[in-house]
Amino acid sequence: MLSQQDIDFYLENGFLRIPGLFTSEETDELADELDRLVQDWSFTSPGWSGPWRQAYMNPEIEKQSKLTAMHDLHLYSAAWMKAVTNAKLAAALADLIGPNVELHHTTMHIKPPQTGHPFPMHQDHPFYAHENGRFIDVLVHLDDTSHENGEIRFLKGSHKNGALEHITMTEDGPCTPHLPTDDWRLEDTVPVPAKRGDVVLFCYHTVHGSYINGTRKPRRMVRMGYRDPHNRQEYGQSMGRAGLIVAGYRERVADEPLLKQT
Repeated sequence: MLSQQDIDFYLENGFLRIPGLFTSEETDELADELDRLVQDWSFTSPGWSGPWRQAYMNPEIEKQSKLTAMHDLHLYSAAWMKAVTNAKLAAALADLIGPNVELHHTTMHIKPPQTGHPFPMHQDHPFYAHENGRFIDVLVHLDDTSHENGEIRFLKGSHKNGALEHITMTEDGPCTPHLPTDDWRLEDTVPVPAKRGDVVLFCYHTVHGSYINGTRKPRRMVRMGYRDPHNRQEYGQSMGRAGLIVAGYRERVADEPLLKQT
């Protein structure tokens, strides 16, 4: 699926955009299903907490900033079940972490118009920590992204540092994991704008973030996480839950028990 140039780019930089992985018709169906899920199942909240909010937003915008989210879309929608098992996507993932690839989760991230939630510099590792870097997050783009609506931005090569210590506690109590804003700046990142139907793959150790959505339209995106089946999870989202094998085979190690049935 991927050229050697693509693989080398990912290994060096920690991210890769694959244009047009989903067809226009597939993207239309996924967008329609996402809108339906938003109406029926999603929740809208102020989003991530922490002192980074004051560094990224003025007080008025900070009070209004929202994020619409939902986990495990593929358990609610056949269209999204087809998306997570897409053969072209699975082949690309196998080229990078394969030959065996397991789905870990899916999560909706919608930035509402004008006050859509920015994201501070962070790794995804603290949210679902695993033993090693054989974990790739995939961003499915349902809208074109740009600086104006808060496209994804990466710090090139930062995945090579492995897992970093994040801020998780403030004087007011626990907060969403993020990196110190004085040391890790969005201005130092590379923007990766994409078209609807594109996917952007990145190692969950790659430092990334995004600016606020300042447009009059929502920015719709879904994150799908994949791992090597034997990359053991240590804590976090979907802990202890087996996922679909989308490429290869779940090889048995020693006397490993069958997957939990309840």
